[in-house]
Amino acid sequence: MIHKHAFEALDKSLKDVLCTDTNMADQPLFGGKVVVFGGDFRQILPVMQGGSNQDVVTSCLTSSYIWRECKVLNLTKNMRLLQGNNPSEIQETGDFAQWLLDIGEGKAGGDNDGDSEIVIPHDLLIHDSSDPVSDLIDFVYPSFLDNFGEQDFWSERAILAPTNEVVDDINGRLLSLVPGEEHEYLSSDSVCQDEIVGDDVEHNLYSPDVLNCLHISGIPNHRLVLKVGVPVMLLRNIDQRNGLCNGTRLQIVSLGKHVIEAVVISGSNIGFRTFIPRLSLVPTDKRVVFRFKRRQFPISVCFAMTIHKSQGQSLSRVGLYLKDPVFSHGQLYVALSRVKSKKGLKILILDEDGRPTNVTRNIVYKSIFSNL
Repeated sequence: MIHKHAFEALDKSLKDVLCTDTNMADQPLFGGKVVVFGGDFRQILPVMQGGSNQDVVTSCLTSSYIWRECKVLNLTKNMRLLQGNNPSEIQETGDFAQWLLDIGEGKAGGDNDGDSEIVIPHDLLIHDSSDPVSDLIDFVYPSFLDNFGEQDFWSERAILAPTNEVVDDINGRLLSLVPGEEHEYLSSDSVCQDEIVGDDVEHNLYSPDVLNCLHISGIPNHRLVLKVGVPVMLLRNIDQRNGLCNGTRLQIVSLGKHVIEAVVISGSNIGFRTFIPRLSLVPTDKRVVFRFKRRQFPISVCFAMTIHKSQGQSLSRVGLYLKDPVFSHGQLYVALSRVKSKKGLKILILDEDGRPTNVTRNIVYKSIFSNL
């Protein structure tokens, strides 16, 4: 979901280009051009670090002056879910689609607003197992080694989790099962030139060893371990014309010292081969109080990915791993709605003692729907 300020900036830019009237109040919205927005307010809202629930809702388009001039067209058919051929499958798909809407609108388990607990249906759960994580992996990636070389095998499946820590654990576990030689790539980290480094205390604070230990969302880790055949995800836009955008999934073809060859396995450019260089990346996370630069390949292993990164993906098989509960509006809805059929979804929920359970958290800010 895009912050409302981005839409307001677009409005101002088009007015500057298309309008001759200098009085801003008299200029038509977007300079008189028709602009179509597409989105789902049940999904994850703009990220507001340290912001309250109201801050998040206020950052959305519905709180902008633009919204008063918008005409809302509601789409009513779930095009992602596959329709069955017999009445029982059609009924099951319809019931599942309605359950997803109830999750997204905070109606599942009773009408609620904000933070609530819901019970997941028994047939969607991984349970009664000595190693539930392995069962989840086997569901998403059956016959892992037999299908390892197939591009289609990776493009239609993923394990989802709310946090990067859990995602990294699953990716490391699956990477160890992949045959072949590991290639280790270490980043070059340095403080940006505009940062002032003074005494020895500051020098130690900004030392390469400290920078190497930083794990920041959207930035590859200092240590990147890859193998040929492994699926990865791009973390930056590098060639939008050929579909190489943030979130694009690829499969490693070859691993060189200065460049990585990969083939696209998601989106509209499936099969396109490309070479990925190292890039200098500067994180924008405001929790990092100084600016530093990391030179590394802009990719991460993606047997598993965060729920946030899965937005926009359509998958035939999804394993949702809730070692920790979701923590923001729409996360649970996004995770559950990535799948094309109910049969392609399994959920593993762990309680505080690490045991499988059927109860999890759902967060919905209902005030976001008040102006729809």
